[in-house]
Amino acid sequence: MRIIYNMKSGNLSDTAEFLLLGLSEDPGLQLILFCLFLSMYLVTVLGNLLIIMAIIYDSHLHTPMYFFLSNLSFVDICFTTTTIPKMLVNIQTQSKAISYTGCLTQICFVLTFAGLENGILIMMAYDRFVAICHPLRYNVIMSPRLCGLLVLLSFLISVLDALLHTLMALRLSFCTDLKISHFFCELAHILKLACSDIFLNNIFVYLVTSLLGVVPLSGIIFSYSRIVSSIMKIPSAGGKYKAFSTCGSHLIVVSLFYGTGFGVYLSSEATHFSRKSAIVSVIYTVVTPMMNPFIYSLRNKDMIGALSKLISRISSFH
Repeated sequence: MRIIYNMKSGNLSDTAEFLLLGLSEDPGLQLILFCLFLSMYLVTVLGNLLIIMAIIYDSHLHTPMYFFLSNLSFVDICFTTTTIPKMLVNIQTQSKAISYTGCLTQICFVLTFAGLENGILIMMAYDRFVAICHPLRYNVIMSPRLCGLLVLLSFLISVLDALLHTLMALRLSFCTDLKISHFFCELAHILKLACSDIFLNNIFVYLVTSLLGVVPLSGIIFSYSRIVSSIMKIPSAGGKYKAFSTCGSHLIVVSLFYGTGFGVYLSSEATHFSRKSAIVSVIYTVVTPMMNPFIYSLRNKDMIGALSKLISRISSFH
């Protein structure tokens, strides 16, 4: 006999819970996973906070590129905070449960911050395109007003997208099998568990993926094709290296974020939403936000200088 919970009735939010199976059910690995993800979370928060504070306190970094970078660091902190703390609590309490309300809330926030990260990466590509291809007009085009409006627009689009997905999930019914082979509630896994018709949900997912995923990625590729073309026209090798170095960090982050993000969704059907896809998703939900401060600072003399000044200032208070 199959029992079905209908979200419309409100009973699911009161009685049923989803079960997050995590990355492994091996009891011997739980302590290792807890320590590993706690360390990664602390590094992510601390690293990105240092980036934000360094940009705020160093007036030389008050430029569009670092404005977008500070916003990216803030989004990375929020992105990881929506998933890792719940995972750590579940491991610590030896509980896999997450309430229907908690699961739906997590989906909404994950989609919001993933969309924001996507939007900021596009803005950073556009910033580099204008800086290299139209250097004389850079200050006019990339005005503080435009930068602020771009971030605000990205935020509104991301929130709207997340809310629409969440509201459409309210119409779904679920059977008694509410096990999710993941360490957080991901929309694709929730749709897979639904007993009701998910045709409209899938259509919306594919439409949004095309509009907010494929189209922006195509824009980034186009921007960098123009950037490479402009750089190749620079006569000196030193000039070419300097131009490429300003884009290298961004390209690495874009490759990690889009490569693993699209990889998870393209392979999800083939792997039947197994833990393999969950492990791959760790890269774009946890590893990439953790690596961003290192990627953007290790090869950036201005950022290294700003971080050194900030650390010296903090140390002087003690």
